[in-house]
Amino acid sequence: MLERIIKETEAGQRLDKFLHKFLPEAGDGFIYKMLRKKNITLNKKKADGNEKLVIGDTVVFFLSEETITKFQEKSQGVNSYYEAFKRLSPVPVLYENKHVLLVNKPAGILSQKARPDDLSLNEWLIGYLLEKACITTEELLTYRPSVCNRLDRNTSGIVICAKTLAGSQELNRLLKSRELHKYYRLYVKGQISHAGELRGSLTKNQERNKVKVVPEGNSIVTRYMPIWTGSDRTLLEAELITGKTHQIRAHLASIGHPLIGDYKYGDKKTNDAYKTDYHVQSQLLHACRLEFPVMGGMFREMSEIVITADPPQVFRLIQATDEAEASR
Repeated sequence: MLERIIKETEAGQRLDKFLHKFLPEAGDGFIYKMLRKKNITLNKKKADGNEKLVIGDTVVFFLSEETITKFQEKSQGVNSYYEAFKRLSPVPVLYENKHVLLVNKPAGILSQKARPDDLSLNEWLIGYLLEKACITTEELLTYRPSVCNRLDRNTSGIVICAKTLAGSQELNRLLKSRELHKYYRLYVKGQISHAGELRGSLTKNQERNKVKVVPEGNSIVTRYMPIWTGSDRTLLEAELITGKTHQIRAHLASIGHPLIGDYKYGDKKTNDAYKTDYHVQSQLLHACRLEFPVMGGMFREMSEIVITADPPQVFRLIQATDEAEASR
C-alpha cells in the first residue's frame, strides 16, 4: 500500500490526470480498472477519476511496490536539475510567492530545452525549487514546475515561472487573455523620433528558423516608443500586444530599423562595428517590465504589481556613451 497526500503543487487537477502522471506507463484501462475495484481510492472512498483534487486529499494505492515501480518512469533525471541550478546560476530572482517565480534571465541561456542534453532555465527552475525544498522529487512525478513564457536564447529579461499547478493555470490564462502587459527595451539601427504601432502577419521558414513579416492581417501587433535617439541608433521601449516567435526582431527589421546585434534579421556591418566597439554578442533586446492586472483570490497579493528587470551592462554602457555625447 502507498499513500499520497495532495500538496499545493498538485492541487487543481483531476484525479485521473494525477494518476496518469504518477503512473505514466499505465494505460487508461488499468487506471480505471483500479478505480472501479477500489485498488485506488480517494479519501478512503471509491472514485471515478473526474474528481478535482484539493490540498490535503489522500490518494491510496492498494498495489504492490513492484506494480507501482513497473508503471513509473525508470529515471526522473533529478541530477540534471541540480546540475542546471549549479551551472546556470546566478539567475536573479525578481519576485516569488507560493505559486509564481519571476527571474531575470541572462542572455545565452535557453528558456526550454532544444535538445535532450540541453540545460535550460526550465531545469534550473526545478533545481532551484529542489534546493530550497519547495518541492520534492516525489512531487515531480505528478507536477513539474515550468517557465510560462519563452525568451530567445540571446534575449535577456523577465521570464515567468509557475511553481504550482494553480500558478501555471493562472499565468497561462493571463498570457492567453493578454491581461499581462509585457515591455521590452531594445536598441535599433537608425533614428526613430515618434511612437508607432506595427501590424501584420508572420510566415516562418522552418529550416532556417526565421520568420518574415507580411503586411496582410493583424495576427501580430507591436507598439513602440523612442526613449533616446542618437546619431545612428535609437533606444526603444516596445510592448508586445501579441507574442509570436521573433516578433519584435522581425517587425522592426521590416521597417528598416533592425535590432543592433541581430545577425539573423539585422545589418552585418553595423553589428560587426558594435561587436568591436562594445563587445555586443547578441541582439540588444531585454524584457524589462511586467504589469499585472487586478487579481483576486489566492493571487490577490499580485494585483496590479509592476516587476522590472535591470538591463545587461552593455545597455548601460551604450546609454552612457549617448549621454556623454549629448552633454558636449
